[in-house]
Amino acid sequence: MLKTALKPRWILTLILAMAAAAIFVLLSQWQFNSSREVPPPAPSTTENVRPLTDVLTPLTPLYASGADQMVSVDGAFLPGTRMLVGNRLRDGEEGLWVVQAFAVDPAPDAAPGEGAVIPVVLGWVAAAEDAASVPQQQGAAAVVGRLLPPEAPVAQRNADGQVPSLSTAELSNVWDATAYAAFIVATDVTVDGAAVPFADGMEPVVVGPQPQDTPINWLNIFYAVEWVVFAGFAFFLWWRLVADDHRRTLEDAADAEQALRDAAGPPLEQPVDPPVDEPVDAPLVAPSSRLAADPTRTTSPKESGAHRD
Repeated sequence: MLKTALKPRWILTLILAMAAAAIFVLLSQWQFNSSREVPPPAPSTTENVRPLTDVLTPLTPLYASGADQMVSVDGAFLPGTRMLVGNRLRDGEEGLWVVQAFAVDPAPDAAPGEGAVIPVVLGWVAAAEDAASVPQQQGAAAVVGRLLPPEAPVAQRNADGQVPSLSTAELSNVWDATAYAAFIVATDVTVDGAAVPFADGMEPVVVGPQPQDTPINWLNIFYAVEWVVFAGFAFFLWWRLVADDHRRTLEDAADAEQALRDAAGPPLEQPVDPPVDEPVDAPLVAPSSRLAADPTRTTSPKESGAHRD
């Protein structure tokens, strides 16, 4: 078996199997690393208020490193842009979020025309009728709140002024303006440094920092184990091929030996030793023969009559 494994072609095949197994192990390690999702930023980072323009720019996605960040932004609420977002729960009760467009003042080094709007969540109402009596915000203001990623759009027909999800792409089409790929849940609104009771007539929306638990993706772990199995199978396949080659070699050697025996012909007959002399028993003689051979025996009259008859 070892002699077969040391053939050049099987050594080369072993090298290829080792290379394939190494690639499989690297893929397994990558899957294991991917099974633990990136933890959210620590509260010590997200709770420090930063300017929105330092965290996110228009038309760029919001990454995990910037999500949940408390931000401050200067600009102005746009009148006539109020929207209600349905399917919002608060203490187990379903209601709607009240959202309004906020035009962000561009950064000082921004090019002209780079201004964009960002949706701002102002409060929660139980029914759409409850929001009718709440005045809309308008004019210049400063907003402080938590920056969150947008939601996916939902194909659903809603009443005028309502949307099924807080999708910034959908709101951008509704407002006909460039929008940030994120929204802000407002905690404070001020005008010239004075607090504005923006949530009067509504319940405040409170969003805390994300929990620091790192979730595990079990599907990635399954794939990681699968790649390890593939790595082992590469060596098993090499061993199986070598074993088959070794078995064929033994069979070929046995066939060649049998062919040589068949070509040599049948073996010569061995001389047979002469039998050892043994005493020979006297031959059996028929009764009539014995009678004829015994002259002293007389024939009885009954026997003679029988012969005469």
